[in-house]
Amino acid sequence: MINTAGNDACLKALSGALQNLQLVAEPKQLEFISEILTQSMSGQWRSFHTLDHVFNVAKGGDPIEVIAALFHDVIYMQVDQAININAARFVHDYIEERHSALFIRDSISPGHDPFFKLVLDLFGFHPGEELKTLAGQNEFISALLACKVLDGIAPLGVLAKVTACIEATIPFRPEVANQDSSSDKLLKRLATLNQELSLGLTEQDLIDSVKRSVRLSNRDVENFSSQHPAQFLDETWNLIPETNHDLLRANAYTVKQYRISLQKMEGFLNFLSPQLVFKKYLDEPSDAQFKFLNEKTERNIRIARLYLGMKLTSIGVLEALSLRLGGDVSISMMMGELPQEGKSLKTMASFLPDITNIDMIMSDDEKEVLSLLEEGRQLNTSYDLKNSPIAAYMLKSIGFEKMKELLKANKAFFSGEISAEELIAQCPSEVIHEIGNSILCLLDERKTLLHTSI
Repeated sequence: MINTAGNDACLKALSGALQNLQLVAEPKQLEFISEILTQSMSGQWRSFHTLDHVFNVAKGGDPIEVIAALFHDVIYMQVDQAININAARFVHDYIEERHSALFIRDSISPGHDPFFKLVLDLFGFHPGEELKTLAGQNEFISALLACKVLDGIAPLGVLAKVTACIEATIPFRPEVANQDSSSDKLLKRLATLNQELSLGLTEQDLIDSVKRSVRLSNRDVENFSSQHPAQFLDETWNLIPETNHDLLRANAYTVKQYRISLQKMEGFLNFLSPQLVFKKYLDEPSDAQFKFLNEKTERNIRIARLYLGMKLTSIGVLEALSLRLGGDVSISMMMGELPQEGKSLKTMASFLPDITNIDMIMSDDEKEVLSLLEEGRQLNTSYDLKNSPIAAYMLKSIGFEKMKELLKANKAFFSGEISAEELIAQCPSEVIHEIGNSILCLLDERKTLLHTSI
């Protein structure tokens, strides 16, 4: 069922942008395009890359940026695992699947299809090339879709500007010293294409197009520069279930499934260099703004790494304990069900000791992380608690340094280097006792409720 409000907002944004560019389209064409965007962006697995994200990226942009924002995430293979059928009809001639990977078909000559050539050349791709997941796969297909559905509505010059913006949203590309940046490369490709397809763009148009692409790209990742780490973590928690679909089965996913989802995000953030998040080209953005963005990003990533490491440590210990009960145990069995409106059920956290006197010296980052674990992130999610009672309890009991040591042991457990019992043995006995006792108390509570109802 189509998201009516979202579809109306898409239609309004698209028609407004085209009108501002003095481009004319039939109402039925615009309605169909808007439906494609809405259907794709409202897929069942989408939780971050949604219509709300699209409108945030479009906010404050010029008409080219608005159109590019509407299309830049329309295809997201890792999340949707397929292409919407109405979108597929426009792109299936250009891509194919071989051995579980996507490739650009080599059966169509770019010389006979200017839209195909435009997208290929601006991305620097070639017929027959594999579309790699983290190297522009989604952005390429999204840009190709934009050009094909806007064929007959927008001229090639406009579509080149839109495509340049979408290409710039390929995230986290490393820049090599003394070599062209991704923006420099985009400018050169656009200049070459301008001559080959007679796009009629001036030198200033080319420069402005690249600066526009940087603006859009930076808005796409603006959550990294959130004022407060809690805001950044809220966005991170919306990303996690997009590629960990098991988590959408609230109260049914297992301890291991939850751990794997955290492990993926913790690994990604430890790998990501904060300097790769935001782009700069000439004076876009200003030096002062670029410095501000990088400083906020560095702090948010630093705190998120520590936060995820502490959560991963506690969930690893819980996973090790859960194996004593059998196989892959649900997290709700170990911790209790997630809060539900109208229900007041005790959880494992209800039985953990309340530690109020904390005798340890903490850095500002550590104080922030402990606060986040105790008080929680800002927004609720359907699949997880805002706060982290086990991690907070463990931290207050043994401190950050011991938790970091345990994190290494946990990672050895995850990779099979040590057993669950060997991990438990490395954790202070009083901590294991209290966590185990709280699980037993929860089971006793359920036993009492069961007997009461019989």
